[in-house]
Amino acid sequence: MTTPQQPDHAQTAKVYAQVAERSSKILGDFLKRHADGKGIAFTDEFGLAKAYMDLAAKMLANPWKLAETQMKMFWDYLALWQSSTLKMMGHGAEPVVHPDKGDTRWRDEDWQNHFLFDYFKQSYLISARHIHDAVCCVEGLSEEAQKKVNFFTRQYIDALSPSNFALTNPQVLRETVASGGQNLVRGLNNLLEDIDRGNGRLRIKMTDANAFKVGVNVATTPGKVVWQTDLMQLIQYEPLTEDVYKRPLLIIPPWINKYYILDLRQKNSFIRWAVEQGHTVFIVSWVNPDRRHAAKSFEDYMVEGSLAALDAIERATGESEVNVIGYCLGGTLLGATLAWMAENKDERFVSSTFFVSLLDFSIPGELGVFIDEEQVESLEKRMNERGYLEGSEMGATFNMLRANDLIWSFVINNYLLGKEPFPFDLLYWNSDSTRMPAKMHSFYLRNMYMKNALKDPGGIILGGVPIDLRKIRIPAYFISTAEDHIAPWKSTYLGARLLSGPVRFVLGGSGHIAGIVNPPAANKYGYWTRDKLEQSPQAWQEQAQFHEGSWWTDWQAWIDRQNGDARVPARTPGKGKLKAIEDAPGSYVSVHLDAKQA
Repeated sequence: MTTPQQPDHAQTAKVYAQVAERSSKILGDFLKRHADGKGIAFTDEFGLAKAYMDLAAKMLANPWKLAETQMKMFWDYLALWQSSTLKMMGHGAEPVVHPDKGDTRWRDEDWQNHFLFDYFKQSYLISARHIHDAVCCVEGLSEEAQKKVNFFTRQYIDALSPSNFALTNPQVLRETVASGGQNLVRGLNNLLEDIDRGNGRLRIKMTDANAFKVGVNVATTPGKVVWQTDLMQLIQYEPLTEDVYKRPLLIIPPWINKYYILDLRQKNSFIRWAVEQGHTVFIVSWVNPDRRHAAKSFEDYMVEGSLAALDAIERATGESEVNVIGYCLGGTLLGATLAWMAENKDERFVSSTFFVSLLDFSIPGELGVFIDEEQVESLEKRMNERGYLEGSEMGATFNMLRANDLIWSFVINNYLLGKEPFPFDLLYWNSDSTRMPAKMHSFYLRNMYMKNALKDPGGIILGGVPIDLRKIRIPAYFISTAEDHIAPWKSTYLGARLLSGPVRFVLGGSGHIAGIVNPPAANKYGYWTRDKLEQSPQAWQEQAQFHEGSWWTDWQAWIDRQNGDARVPARTPGKGKLKAIEDAPGSYVSVHLDAKQA
């Protein structure tokens, strides 16, 4: 048994003083915000009340189905009581229910070896399964209501996991006994610090932000900013080979996050790896917008972003033929840009690559839960008051898609165990928030997600040009990922089929970020390929061939075929017609928004 340690009275007094100071400040800030006497307005912008009322009505209309579910749950609990009794008496017993493979909540050995904690775990898993089965497919419930019920019921189920409570988590219980409860005091201090940092809202600290600095130990590939507009800076990277492909490579990242997800560290930087393959790499670094950018539109991102970057690259290198990559929302912009260029007979982009990019939004995944008329109207009201959508609000939505990994694991670590989060570059990038201009984001939500208009010929108009993705005839490479919660691969596949040129579709392992940031040296996940685009994603998947390793090498082989044999001496940033403005990573990406600035 672990021997409890004697509390450090000086340290305890210090932590209690911090708790008292933060509590007083948070309470004072709260009272100040509500000093007008109006109190807190409770709204239901998600439409959950109606969805769950409809659910209750439909379930009560079929009492036999409800009774059947309750009976199944009773028999599972009876089996659990029997097996737990046997385990308590020292006998072996087969578990009634097993956690899903990859569910990391139950890694501690006591969840399996100690009969009481094993009972907590299995009891929870039985309840979770039957609750989910009861609400997942209720006959007569509208599709929209069903999606909301499924998603928010899962949030409820995840929140009630015994791993999230001190008395039912063996690791937390051991730490509480060993430290004399000091972990809970530290955890309370961490909780108050996160509420204070979030300006009254809980903003969970996921990593040690002081352990990273952009341009020092993340985003360190050498380069120069060679052009900028009000919306972006264009970075050109220093060559690492004596000669390079004649055609430069432009990367258009999403402006929902910062570009350096592709340049975290030297060992997993796609940018550095591409430079090592002999590409002259340019990347767009988007501005972190504020009120001044409120009227910036999706069209502005095309004109002042992708098209301006293309013009600048031609001036910097003298080349009129460029390969281009679009990542996520950057890929959606790329699709629209290519269609605009096709209509205008502009042939400077000669090959295109789409990283986990939606062109057809008919399968939006769980993000669709947050996008309907009522929610978008509420969001537009907030955006129009400030001129932008605050990045932390959007980040909270993305975190809910993987709540156990991105919310509850940190609740346990930070608040129950009283520990500081581990320094992790990916989570530092994830918390480095970016804002969305009001006009652009409203257009994006309404025209892409709600209307799914980009897939339709002339569905949207940019720069006076009806956008028709079917007029895109240049070679295209689509990389999607099997576990993507943000851009589901079956929807990206439908988008790939809209283009008229030769398309190579590749399906990687893992999710939206880890599946893309997957260097060959890591030898992880693998990927599937099939040369022919079948009518449906299911048909393609059934006949696709699996390959070990990283899709990066497959892409490099594909882009090498597009480039051919033409090589030129390596290009140094700032030595052409465009002079260097400043060192990479530039000033735009260095703007860090704290929640208190919102």
